[in-house]
Amino acid sequence: MKQAIDETKLEVKPKYNYANMITLMNLSMGCFSLLCVFGNEYTLAAGFILLGTLLDRLDGKVARKLDIVSELGKELDSLADLVSFGVAPAILMWSLSLNGIYMYGSAITIIYILSGAYRLARFNVTKTVNYYIGVPITIAGGIMAVAALLSIRHNVSPYLTALLTLSLSYTMVTTNIKVLKR
Repeated sequence: MKQAIDETKLEVKPKYNYANMITLMNLSMGCFSLLCVFGNEYTLAAGFILLGTLLDRLDGKVARKLDIVSELGKELDSLADLVSFGVAPAILMWSLSLNGIYMYGSAITIIYILSGAYRLARFNVTKTVNYYIGVPITIAGGIMAVAALLSIRHNVSPYLTALLTLSLSYTMVTTNIKVLKR
């Protein structure tokens, strides 16, 4: 059984917070994306998701470069990723297209979010060296954001959106796909 970390003994040096600040900026992008969806600003919503992908890449690089990788940072990153690349893209696609196929669209939206959560939890407890098992949620969320931009411009069928969303859900949870780490 894992022991809880005594937060009173954590060092409070600015260096230890750089990566976490970037992670929180990523989480903010997911929140901004959701707020934009609620305001029918779909292009901005997709843009915030894509900006979040850049921040997600940066937080890990900063943590490794400064040698400040921590369990707290890993957990915070997963929570941010669930919002920015799980909930935000799913709600964006539901609002743009999937709501057009009623309860099926709602179910597909939830399946995508649950798949992302499962993928993140599995990542946190699995030790791999050179590869990820399943497509990372950041990649899936980025694809969803690009698909949303295409849907805005070209009025894509909700059935095609459903197929893409279900396909990405599967690729996140399957153990048959291995993606090389960079």
